[in-house]
Amino acid sequence: MPQIFVVEDDEAIRIELVQLLERNGYEVRCAERYEHVVDEVRAAEPDLVLLDLTLPGTDGQFVCRELRAVSEVPIIVLTSRVTEIDEVMSMTLGADDFIPKPYSARVLLARIQALLRRASGTEGRTAIEHGGVTLDLSRSVASAEGGQVELTKNESRILSLLMRRAGQIVSREAIMRDLWDSDAFVDDNTLTVNINRLRATLAKIGVTNYLVTHRGQGYSV
Repeated sequence: MPQIFVVEDDEAIRIELVQLLERNGYEVRCAERYEHVVDEVRAAEPDLVLLDLTLPGTDGQFVCRELRAVSEVPIIVLTSRVTEIDEVMSMTLGADDFIPKPYSARVLLARIQALLRRASGTEGRTAIEHGGVTLDLSRSVASAEGGQVELTKNESRILSLLMRRAGQIVSREAIMRDLWDSDAFVDDNTLTVNINRLRATLAKIGVTNYLVTHRGQGYSV
C-alpha cells in the first residue's frame, strides 16, 4: 500500500485529503510539527508528499528545497498560492507537480498515480551518470574516460547526493545530514576534508573541476 505524507495545516482540508486518499487505497501520514517537517518526512519514508506552501512557522518552498536536497521522494505542491511565480519557484526548487486549490479529486488522484508509476520505474537503479562521470552505487566505483576508481563510503554518499541533484546547489548542512544517517561522525571540518578527498579521488581518473564550491551556500556538480 503506497504511503502518502500530507503537509497541510488547514484541518478541514487535511481531513478531506486523508479521507480521499484512504478511500482510494493509500496509507496516509500527516505532519505534526511544521518546523521539523523535513525530518518527519525522512523518518516516515513515504512514497509521495503532498505539500502546501503556506505553513505555520515555515514556508512550503523552503520545505520543498530542503527535502529535495536529501530525498528523491515525489512532491506534489497543493496550494491556494497560485501565482505564476509560486508555480515556477516550486518546480525550480524540486517539486514534481503543482496543483491549485480548490482541487479536483479526480485530477489529484490521477496525478498521484502518474507520479508513483514514474517513480517506480527508477527503483533498483544502481548507476547514476552526469557530466561524463558514472557512479556505480552497488560497487562504490566512479568511472570516466580516464578509467575507474573505488570510492570510500563517504565519498560515494557525497557524490551520489550531488549527482542526484545535478544542477542544484546542495547545502553543506544537507550533505552533513545525509552523512550523519550513515553513522559517520561528520562536522563542518570533516565535511571539508571529505570533499577534498573526493576531488582528489576523481582527479585520479582525470575528472577535475567537477565539484563546484558555492561560497557560503554549498556544492554542486
